[in-house]
Amino acid sequence: MKCLRTLVPLALLVLPALARAADIDGAALSFWWGVPFAGLLLSIALMPLLAPIFWHHHFGKVTAAWGVAFLLPFSAVFGLGAAGVSLVHALLAEYLPFVILLTALFTVAGGIHIRGNLHGSPVLNTAILAIGAVLASFMGTTGASMLLIRPLIRANDHRVHKAHVVVFFIFIVSNAGGSLTPLGDPPLFLGFLKGVDFFWTVKHIFPETLFLVGSLLALFFALDSWFFRQSGETSVPDPTPDSRDFGFDGKANFGLLGAVVALVLLSGFWKSPVALHVAGTEVGLPGLVRDIGLLAVTALSLWLTPARVHESNQFGWGPMQEVAKLFAGIFLTIIPVIAMLKAGVDGAFGGVVRAVTGPDGAPIPAMYFWATGALSSFLDNAPTYLVFFNTAGGDPATLMTTLAPTLAAISAGAVFMGANTYIGNAPNLMVKAIAEDRGVNMPSFFGYMLWSGGILVPLFIAMTFIWF
Repeated sequence: MKCLRTLVPLALLVLPALARAADIDGAALSFWWGVPFAGLLLSIALMPLLAPIFWHHHFGKVTAAWGVAFLLPFSAVFGLGAAGVSLVHALLAEYLPFVILLTALFTVAGGIHIRGNLHGSPVLNTAILAIGAVLASFMGTTGASMLLIRPLIRANDHRVHKAHVVVFFIFIVSNAGGSLTPLGDPPLFLGFLKGVDFFWTVKHIFPETLFLVGSLLALFFALDSWFFRQSGETSVPDPTPDSRDFGFDGKANFGLLGAVVALVLLSGFWKSPVALHVAGTEVGLPGLVRDIGLLAVTALSLWLTPARVHESNQFGWGPMQEVAKLFAGIFLTIIPVIAMLKAGVDGAFGGVVRAVTGPDGAPIPAMYFWATGALSSFLDNAPTYLVFFNTAGGDPATLMTTLAPTLAAISAGAVFMGANTYIGNAPNLMVKAIAEDRGVNMPSFFGYMLWSGGILVPLFIAMTFIWF
């Protein structure tokens, strides 16, 4: 990945100065430090519309340019040591575990081919979305998305209108469905690592999840039925006519998928004092074993999966490369934004932090729901969850009992509102890339936000009045 090859030498350049580094005080940062992050988001939103050919061939270079636009001024102002500490921490503690897990899930799920030509009727499409919603909390939103998006697109390849199918898939499978366990979405896993009980979320936000998923499935069925009844909707010749009975190829990957889940759980339950310290970043033994294990699972999947299965799935590395390159820039340029949020009321985002607390100092669950959700729509939802988790006190025992409505609001906002934009959750962008690779004319960045604004936001408003 070209953007990563640009950033790693910069990290090596500053390593000798790391011993002199100090933590950066987010309260000392102004809004201007968020310009590279905002510029990257605008590039993702606008350049596919304004310069699609250039963006398609050079989005990695554009991403790297915004990363350098943050890193060089940051080094000049705060020193090479501070910049190096931030870069190495983002690389080792956040980006590499993130991209290794996504690569493992992408590879393993891409090695499972659901054969047989399903025909995309409203009933079948709704059933697939419902199954994906259930699977998402047990194999992660990424795993469920990568497993089901290809057969869903293939089932609808004879339909004229199919972008809405993928949009609702992102809403339900890539986001809302992952809200019940720490396996479902990274923010909940971070809460689990902080001490939140494994089954706490399923006990406390199950009604909210049932309402959101149930409402979305009902809306989807109505919309898909309307499209299905349109004249000429299924007049396109089916490019994948019936050939074989329904079944699964690449069955070994089901076992590997279980290994991925086991490795993720192991890193959460296993507590070890053994850790490596690399340029100020602690790499714990459980996390190291998890990441090495995931790399081994990825290699095993590629070795065990027959070539014909990958061919049947039209498996390619394009979607994974796109996500890896874009999120490399996001994880880097988001550093000052997260620092400003962590500064609380003293930081540039102090108004956001003050808005979630009442005059008496008590947290306001509704404001936590919207603040966490709004920032999770554009920032990485995992650190956003942690910011508001700590803003609410950071004590898991208190948050799970006395402040349970607040923790429920933070959890729901981080997971549910990741569906508001393509960059709110990593599977969103992967699903979009796979769909476009298969000829689905997906909405633009802002076009997708029209869908989420018109469908999701009213549901979130209703949830606020009912539960928060």
